[in-house]
Amino acid sequence: MATDAQVQIIKTGWEDLGRGDMDALAAAYAEDMIFVLPGQDDVIEGRAAFRAALDGIGDALPPGFDVTELRYCTGDDEVVNLLRFTADKLPGGSHCAIVFRFNASNQIVEERWFVDTEQWKAAF
Repeated sequence: MATDAQVQIIKTGWEDLGRGDMDALAAAYAEDMIFVLPGQDDVIEGRAAFRAALDGIGDALPPGFDVTELRYCTGDDEVVNLLRFTADKLPGGSHCAIVFRFNASNQIVEERWFVDTEQWKAAF
């Protein structure tokens, strides 16, 4: 099962994102990490590429994107966030799941978002 420390790493990451501290957020990821966001054809590979992509995070999220609820489910060295959000074109909100996988050093090695792709595209 994921440890309390791994859950806290994810919680801290959301706090870092909310403060706009992208360097602190990226520091929780392993050098060889991968990131998959809905609608992308390619996977972002490596912490440096991930950190660079964070500078454009606003372009990757629907306009008015707002997290309204986060739930944490744990598995073997992974934390799954069940995320409720709203956006300008989704005022009633929607849900998605995000899987965070960890290595033995408690660094995130994979972040993968699961959403209703058609709904996500329509939110832009």
